[in-house]
Parts: sequence; C-alpha cells; structure tokens
Amino acid sequence: MGLLDPNTSDGRVIFFLPWQGATVAGTTDTKCELTDNPSPTEEEVQFILGEIKGYLNDDVKVRRGDVLSCWTGLRPLVMDPNKKDTQSLARNHIIEIGDDHLITIAGGKWTTYREMAQETIDKAVDVCNLKPSRSCQTSGLLLDGAHGWSPTMHVKLVQTFGIDVAVAEHLSSIYGDRAFKLCELAQMTGLTWPVVGRRLHPDFPYIEAEVVYAVRKEYARRALDIVARRTRLAFLNVAAAEQAVPKIVEIMGRELGWSKQKCKEEHEYCLQFLDKEMGLHLKDKINSLTPQLSEADRESFLKQFQRIDCDRKGYISLNDLRRHMKSQGQEISEAMLTDMLKEVDLNKNGRIDESEFLQLMSSMKEGSVSHSRLASAINMHRKPIDTVRSGGGL
Repeated sequence: MGLLDPNTSDGRVIFFLPWQGATVAGTTDTKCELTDNPSPTEEEVQFILGEIKGYLNDDVKVRRGDVLSCWTGLRPLVMDPNKKDTQSLARNHIIEIGDDHLITIAGGKWTTYREMAQETIDKAVDVCNLKPSRSCQTSGLLLDGAHGWSPTMHVKLVQTFGIDVAVAEHLSSIYGDRAFKLCELAQMTGLTWPVVGRRLHPDFPYIEAEVVYAVRKEYARRALDIVARRTRLAFLNVAAAEQAVPKIVEIMGRELGWSKQKCKEEHEYCLQFLDKEMGLHLKDKINSLTPQLSEADRESFLKQFQRIDCDRKGYISLNDLRRHMKSQGQEISEAMLTDMLKEVDLNKNGRIDESEFLQLMSSMKEGSVSHSRLASAINMHRKPIDTVRSGGGL
C-alpha cells in the first residue's frame, strides 16, 4: 500500500511507495536545462525529507543518512493543439488526428503504455472506419514469463535448486517462469545452504547468474545495463551498487570477451553514472559540512581517534587500522580495511585526518550518515550485553 498527497507546502505531489524492500519517496517538479545526464541536488533531497515529516509518527525520524539513493529525470511535456492557449502543457498523453487521418500520439509515460495503446487503436478504428474482428487485447496480454507463473512458484525454485528463499521470491516476481532457466546458470555457493546462487551483494537478492542471463538472453552489453536496468540495485542503494560493479564487470568481461582496458572503461563508466545521476556525488557535499559538535562530544571523539592513532601522528593510517582491529580480536581482510579508510578519506591522501574523523562522527550523531564500517569497528571495544539481563542466549 502506498500514499499520495497533492497538498504539499508548494503544491507539488508527495508520495510514499513500497518497492523491492525499500520505500520510494518523492517528488519534486521543477524546470531545468535539457541534458543527457540529469543530476539530483541536495536541495531537492532536503525538500522531500522536509515534506514527509508530517506523515510520520513523532517517534520516527527520517535522517539524511537514511537516503540510500536519489535520482531525477526529464519528463517532456507536450502542448495540446486542441486548446486555444498555446502555452497549455499536457501531463497526460495527447492523440491528434490530422486532416489526412494521420494519427499521432505524444506525451504520456511508461506506466500508462497499455492505456495509450488501447486509446490509439480505438481512435484508429473510429476515424478510419475499420472493422476489427475483436476489441483491443492489450489489457489482458501476458508479459514474457507470466504464462507459467503462480504466487507460490518460489517454493518450487527453492526445492529444485536449493537457493535462498529471498532470492527465490525475487527471481519469481521478476522473471516469472523464466526463473527456472536462470537458476540453471547459477553456480554453487560452497555453503551448506543455500546450495547455489552467489549474491552480487550480501544485502540484496540479486545473484551472479542474473548477469549471465542478462547477457545471453536480454541483450545486456554494458555493465550499466545490469546495475540500473536489468536489476534496480542503483536505485535501491547506490553504495551497494558501487560495491557490486567490479564483480558485474568481471562476469560480463568473461561472457563478452572484454579486454582489460574494456573492463576498466566499463567500471569507470558505471561509477560516473552512479556519481552524477544516482546521488553518489552528494556524499562529498554532506561530508564537507563543518562539524557541529559540543566540547564534550569533541573531546570524546578525539579520545576515540587517539586510541587508533596511538603514535599521536595526527592521522590514522592503514597500519593503525590493522593494529586496532587486531587488538580488538577482529579478523578483517585487507580489502575491507582499505574500503573502511577510503570511506572517510575525503581528500584522498591515503589516511584519515583528525578533521575527517570528526566530520564522520558528527554526521553519524546528526543522522546525515546512518552507517559507517569504521564507526562500527571502533566501537567494538564495548562490553557485550549480559545475556541474562538482556533475555538473550540459550
């Protein structure tokens, strides 16, 4: 169930829609310059966050850090030639009949394509005095994969292939009965369960076999086709999409015979898209804000910083992180340590300066950043909750 309200502070529509395990909130509606790569702005994000506050319980606070992805698009509006006012713009589609019975349909949107098709065909029947043998069939036309689908089809996928339930539900809802062909391409996980179906990202049900299937059966030719079009990972979580890009490029390179240079180009092209069009660039803008900390908070965070920078150099290096994790009994891979550092290293000098650390902790406290692997790691020294008092344990 979703919610839509046209009565916002400036007359624009606000909506909440559940979608693939997330919630889509929008929208803004402003004039803009024509471009091939429209980019969301922080002002638009803040407008939506400000508007949705009035629809939530007082104990629910949507923070800036809860925004996992954001995007914008261009919607061409057509002038209605049937109206005297030439400035009138139509937000729906328009069907125009020429003197020679040429039928033109313009405007509209993807979500109403069946309605647009039916109205256009019905208009042609009427204007051209056609005698069809039956009425328009588009409303009952099944999509590819729908013919053998049922609401419980995912159960058979689990039983047949030994895939994770969440993955099976995803594949069933997206591919329909084609999911069986896709699962035949899935590789062993090496785990007791699930048996097959390696995920592209641990937090999402997309699996590596979907990349292979998209290349062989769905004409995917660029890594971006997977990140944003065959899957919706870029729209659900732009940071997760960024992390999945290397694996996607690797699989596509193997399937399509890409050279190392081509793989590099595809990787860079994907990252440019995520940065400019899916809101990844806004992360740097948020991180560049001056930390707003009380003296007590600043002192507390500096103590945490110095626990890692035990040599008092004024910065945290990769070696500092490695040593700190080891002292906490945490086994973390070199790749993970490098990623943790890169997340906070705003000036890209290979280390975490004191100001960068304070900015991260300030953002975490204010809610402009909701999660950080580094912040989680440095707090692992806290004593575990007593299972007797917490009610946990066996």
